[in-house]
Amino acid sequence: MHKIAIAGVSGRMGRTLIEAVSAADDCALSGALSLQAASAGGDATAFLGRNSGVAVTADLRAGLAGADAIIDFTRPEGTLAFLPLCRELGVNMVIGTTGFTDEQKALIAEASRDIAIVLSPNMSVGVNVTFKLLEMAAKALSTGYDIEIVEAHHRHKVDAPSGTALKMGEVIAEALGRDLKDCAVYDRHGVTGERDPSSIGFATVRGGDIVGDHTVLFAGTGERIEVTHKSSSRATYAQGSLRAVRFLAGRNSGLYDMFDVLGLR
Repeated sequence: MHKIAIAGVSGRMGRTLIEAVSAADDCALSGALSLQAASAGGDATAFLGRNSGVAVTADLRAGLAGADAIIDFTRPEGTLAFLPLCRELGVNMVIGTTGFTDEQKALIAEASRDIAIVLSPNMSVGVNVTFKLLEMAAKALSTGYDIEIVEAHHRHKVDAPSGTALKMGEVIAEALGRDLKDCAVYDRHGVTGERDPSSIGFATVRGGDIVGDHTVLFAGTGERIEVTHKSSSRATYAQGSLRAVRFLAGRNSGLYDMFDVLGLR
C-alpha cells in the first residue's frame, strides 16, 4: 500500500488528488497539507461526503508523518517549504508545480541525492506522449517550418507561459540541437520585423475555467501540421501522479520525469 500525503488540499487540484487516492485500491491517504490556516482542522475527505480520519493540517511535519511520498501541485514557495523536510524524513516527492527558477530547480536536484523525486510540469499520460510526438515531428520538420506554441488555461493560473508549453519548447529545441533560452520569443508587439526562422514562439490565453489546451504549430510553405492536446478534467493529472508514486516505490534517490515513469526515454 502506497501511503501518500497531498499538498495544497484546499485547492482544485488538491481535491482532485484526494479523490484519486481515495479511489485507488493500492493507495492510502496518510496526510493532507494546506498552508492556509483557515483550511486546517477538517477531515480531508469531508467534501466527498465521508470521513477518512486524516485531518487537514498546516503542520508540515505532522502532515508528512508516515508518508511514503507526497504529491505537490502547489506553488514554488510551497514546494521549497516541503523539500527540506521531505529530505530529512525520507519522503519521496511527486512535483507537478510549475514556475520554478533555475536556482529552485537546482535545489530540487540537490535534494534528489537523498530522496527520489519525479518532477514534471505535466503529469498527464497523454501530454507526455505528446512530448514524444513533438520530438519526432521536430526532427522530421527541422528545416522550412516555423514553430509556434499556443496555450490556454483558466483565469486563476498565475504563471505564463505554462510549464507544459515551456516543456514542449524545450523538447522541440533539444530535438533541433538548440537551446530554448536562445530561440524562444515570448512577446510580440509593434513593428517586430520578419520572423527569425530559428525562433520558437509562444502565445498565452487566460480565461474562464479552461483546464489546459496546448497546440504546437509547424507552419511550412503550402502546409501546416498542428499537434494539439486538450485536457477536460484534472483527473488525468491525478492518475499520472499516482503512476509516478508507484514508479518511485523502492527508489531511495534520483531525479526523474514522466518519460522515466512511462518508459518513453
